[in-house]
Amino acid sequence: MEYGATTESWYMARSVHSIDPLECVERLASENAVVIFSASSCCMCHAVKRLFCGMGVHPTVYELDQEPLGREIERALARVLGVVPPVVPVVFIGGKLIGAMDRVMASHINGSLVPLLKEAGALWL
Repeated sequence: MEYGATTESWYMARSVHSIDPLECVERLASENAVVIFSASSCCMCHAVKRLFCGMGVHPTVYELDQEPLGREIERALARVLGVVPPVVPVVFIGGKLIGAMDRVMASHINGSLVPLLKEAGALWL
């Protein structure tokens, strides 16, 4: 399964100590039509990635357990979602927070996911 590739780690643009995790989340979420913050060993993350790929969408995926700032980004995502402990996957479409797996699946089931993907330019059919 192929996801949108990140050619360089997203923390490299600035010194590791000067990055605000919330600012980093906002920047990364707005750079691509569909962005998934994930953990490589998480079965729910795998399921949401499969959902999008099965629809013909190629999300940009950030595997937080493989990034030096992954823990900080995960905590920032937890603050944005208002949950404790931190939870993945977290999905953004068109730069807008959709939420964790439950919100993505609810959107898929109620039919609102496809229009969001079309509006973001991630799906053309």
